[in-house]
Amino acid sequence: MIINELYQLYLTSTGICTDTRNIQKGCIFIALKGPNFNANIFAKQAIESGALVAVIDDNMYSIEGKTILVSDTLLTLQELASHHRKQFTCPVIAITGSNGKTTTKELLFSVLSTTYRTFCTKGNLNNHIGVPITLLSIPLKSEMVVIELGANHLNENKFLCEIAKPDYGIITNNGKDHLEGYGSIEGVRKGNGEVYEFLKTNNSTAFVSAYQEDLILQSNGMERIIYGNHNAAMVKGDAMNSFPYLKTKISFVNGENFEVQTQLVGKYNIENILAAAAIGFHFKVSKEKIKKAIENYKPANNRSQQQLKDGNSFILDAYNANPSSMKLAIENFAEFPVTNKIAVLGDMAELGNYSAAEHELILKQLAVIPLKEIWLVGKEFSEATKKFQRTISNLKLFNDVDELKKYYQQQKLSGYYFLLKGSRVNKLEKMIE
Repeated sequence: MIINELYQLYLTSTGICTDTRNIQKGCIFIALKGPNFNANIFAKQAIESGALVAVIDDNMYSIEGKTILVSDTLLTLQELASHHRKQFTCPVIAITGSNGKTTTKELLFSVLSTTYRTFCTKGNLNNHIGVPITLLSIPLKSEMVVIELGANHLNENKFLCEIAKPDYGIITNNGKDHLEGYGSIEGVRKGNGEVYEFLKTNNSTAFVSAYQEDLILQSNGMERIIYGNHNAAMVKGDAMNSFPYLKTKISFVNGENFEVQTQLVGKYNIENILAAAAIGFHFKVSKEKIKKAIENYKPANNRSQQQLKDGNSFILDAYNANPSSMKLAIENFAEFPVTNKIAVLGDMAELGNYSAAEHELILKQLAVIPLKEIWLVGKEFSEATKKFQRTISNLKLFNDVDELKKYYQQQKLSGYYFLLKGSRVNKLEKMIE
């Protein structure tokens, strides 16, 4: 069955599903394969659970009238998504970068939704499987689309752009993420820069942060709208206060300005806020709606949020971490005007040969910050501390979050501020669940 025919079937369905645990009656089940799984074996189960048809690439699992045999189910998913994308004439905005892309996406969704029927990536469906699933979830009546692109090696963003075909794009920043896959910070810049290359080729527009000098250089010569501390910026901003939540002043190119009291933790979020404000302003969202949308946005999913429990305050920024984002989180925590502070940090993943050096750099940063204690989780930090045990006396090491949680509960602390920051593998949020 060719893509056109499958697309007509898709239009009559309730959507695409790749997981039999989430089957909706009338959906199209696409049986993906990977190194450790083969969903072809679940085709029969998907049909019995209510799927309209199952798309498979192994004839062994064919069911007459109920399965569609293709040569490669992943390629079919991607081609179907690309075909669906071509049906839209509304603006599609792609967001990538090392840090802050999800927060920027959600802030932007909050701003644009005040004025347009807006769709954005749900959760972290941002890779070679997630982006096609996201595209195939876009309602046909959408007026704005925001797509998050998540890459961990060269040519991945290029491929994702070829499927999503963004009209606008934004790179939040280039940091030390996925060094194992990219090989170096130069590799990160090149990988994220693939979004700019796509936009240049298609005479499309980039929104560029003036806080990031490398992005200003990378975007030279292309259509761009600058935000931040730059003479040509459409929107500028200053942090007025960052404790307990970030308060900013936003100024627009036409001379108007206003103050915004956010529910976000951390000065580093000013770039994410200005990105959303600049894009909203470009698309003629009123400044009053921009202000209200940013102030009403409440972070979730353990990103830049604060929780109160057991008489303590917890800065939950534990969804993920890399050396760049962890450095910023610690700097922000160091500025908190309180005395009882404990940093709870988990190993940073996917750093490859850079791992030991980057964990040691974080410990050097911690060594000069006045903290009551430093709690470290994981093998990488444990190994790194061997060089610092004499210079940092307030370290405590834990093998995993379960051991950490048990220790925390035994201490019965109250009146403390905790920073929880680590890669997803640590699941540090379990400490207070």
